[in-house]
Amino acid sequence: MSKPRTFVPSGEPSIRALLASAPFKAATDALAETHARFIGELIMLTEVPAPPFKEERRGSAYRGLLEAANLEEIAIDAVGNVTGLRRGNGRGERLIAISAHLDTVFPEGTDVTVRRDGYRLAAPGVGDNTRGLATILAYLRALDAAEIRTRDDILVLATVGEEGEGDLRGMRHFFTESVYRDRIAALICLDGPTPANTIVSGGTGSKRYRVTFRGPGGHSFADHGIVNPMIAAARTVVELGLLSLPDDPKTTCSSTVIEGGNSVNAIPAEVSLMVDLRSNSPSELVDLDARFHGIVLQSCHVENDSRSIEKGAIAVEILLIGDRPAGETAAGELTRCAKAAIEAIGETPVFGSFSTDANVAMSLGIPAVTLSWGGQGGNAHALSEWTDVNPERSLPGMSVGLAVLLACAGVDIDQ
Repeated sequence: MSKPRTFVPSGEPSIRALLASAPFKAATDALAETHARFIGELIMLTEVPAPPFKEERRGSAYRGLLEAANLEEIAIDAVGNVTGLRRGNGRGERLIAISAHLDTVFPEGTDVTVRRDGYRLAAPGVGDNTRGLATILAYLRALDAAEIRTRDDILVLATVGEEGEGDLRGMRHFFTESVYRDRIAALICLDGPTPANTIVSGGTGSKRYRVTFRGPGGHSFADHGIVNPMIAAARTVVELGLLSLPDDPKTTCSSTVIEGGNSVNAIPAEVSLMVDLRSNSPSELVDLDARFHGIVLQSCHVENDSRSIEKGAIAVEILLIGDRPAGETAAGELTRCAKAAIEAIGETPVFGSFSTDANVAMSLGIPAVTLSWGGQGGNAHALSEWTDVNPERSLPGMSVGLAVLLACAGVDIDQ
């Protein structure tokens, strides 16, 4: 783990001075003037499928859009992340990264056609997180239209593998392999549907497992009395559900998927269980992880002690399929900028912890927040997912991320 970094904003003016400045007004005016193009790009990107582990088509499309935005050093890395650089006036020592993830949760073959009803767009993945990708493009156009040149370089990062079993693989790869990784002074992630007043400054850590119980299997009547992996799995689910867990820091344990068996009259030879462990505290997550392992092993032992092992005993395999680090961005310039920008649109800032791409940076001591992409939405991860692109509601929220980006990267408000 790298040494924690101290974030010092490049620009001298306060965030409030920035918000009142002519350059920022010009940029937000440009956001409004190009809002129809933003909607068009959001629809176009949504209709490019990006199922888990198969984000290539959307990545290629996004690369083309970054090329049209005249970014430099545009590339797709070994895992599929797309990057592009907007040069600042400095010497290129510091980078401010702004990111959104390419992937959705929906499997290959899902119909991703956008259904439009006025300003309401509905389609799988339209909000989470295609809208974040489109918002970044809108920011780039606004900066160009306002002729804003930041002090620091801005790195656009579109990641793969943020969702589910992707396990933040894109952001992990970036911070271990990218040539830019040691120059990142701050990371701003756009994701949703996050409420417009929310500042995600904490990264909820998680461990995800597939637990497989295996036994001899047999006939449900003739072999009655032999060990049954279904019972061992069921015992595990019940015992995990009885765990006493703290509300603060919030810590959870969820049994989410169970599979196995092939006939109503056969004792299964194999049953698998998926479990999601989460906590806002690294130490609580370590404790929960140990308790989880103990319950699984004990359930296996109890089944072997309770029934016949004449044809074979129950064995268990515990496979880690997801490991997201916990982290936190301490109160400082980045969080104060986000707070002031949210207050400027008449909202009351709320700080929270979630599991997002920002977890990786936080765990490395790099200041990072996840902010809303600026509009309303709902039914995330469902086929009925929707987002509202009404400019009256969207533009104020979109201005928050833009303000934080400019405060981090530094801008001459008198230019």
